[in-house]
Amino acid sequence: MIDTHSHIYCSEFDDDRAEVLRRALQAGVDKVLMPNINEESIGRMMQVAKEYPGVCYPMMGLHPEDVREDWAQVLDRMETQLDGMIAVGEVGLDFYWDATYRKEQIEAFERQISWAAECDLPLVIHMRKAEQELLDVMERHRSEGLRGVFHCFGGSKETAARMLRHEGFVLGIGGVVTFKNSRLAETLRHVPLDRIVLETDAPYLAPVPHRGKRNEPSYVAHVARFLSNIYNVSEAELCDMTNLNVKRVFGSL
Repeated sequence: MIDTHSHIYCSEFDDDRAEVLRRALQAGVDKVLMPNINEESIGRMMQVAKEYPGVCYPMMGLHPEDVREDWAQVLDRMETQLDGMIAVGEVGLDFYWDATYRKEQIEAFERQISWAAECDLPLVIHMRKAEQELLDVMERHRSEGLRGVFHCFGGSKETAARMLRHEGFVLGIGGVVTFKNSRLAETLRHVPLDRIVLETDAPYLAPVPHRGKRNEPSYVAHVARFLSNIYNVSEAELCDMTNLNVKRVFGSL
């Protein structure tokens, strides 16, 4: 299995990161893809990538919640560090808590889309309370042959259909699908298996039976087990297919 979205470099794992990654390997998770958040997190992320080569892979991006007035200068500096990154992420739009920087978020997202196009890298996209605006931006760039992941998907079948019109993209499915109050399982019955990948978003959104606790990469196994029932395939088949989907988006890791 591949955890396509894990903030394993965050301080929540400082006391036991080695043990967490050992548990991941024991659970069958042999690769962990790390989305960046802001300028301050780059050093921590790169240190983890250095300590765990072939297991932890870094991305470069400015999370929409971290976009401020100085976003352009921040991206100028980030752009110089794109070499060696497997993707541009975590990027996108988030108007849930604060829409003060709505215009700046859109401009920052557009610039990071240009990185993906110019460097032939996948995009890992965060979207919260900004569906229409984000999909409008994506539509403007549809001719650029982009590929990537709509991270932490939890929307309707209509939203899924709009996202999957972007042929190079897949939906990132994590712990939310296991929640009792989630309708995601029903939505996924309308989403082909070759259009999803597994993720945790660790340390956030732990799946049942660990809901409310710190999430970690090994818990992607619970997501895989739940999805195998939705798609009526074995866990091995589910993992094989989602791994192929990862390869199609990210290339050989």
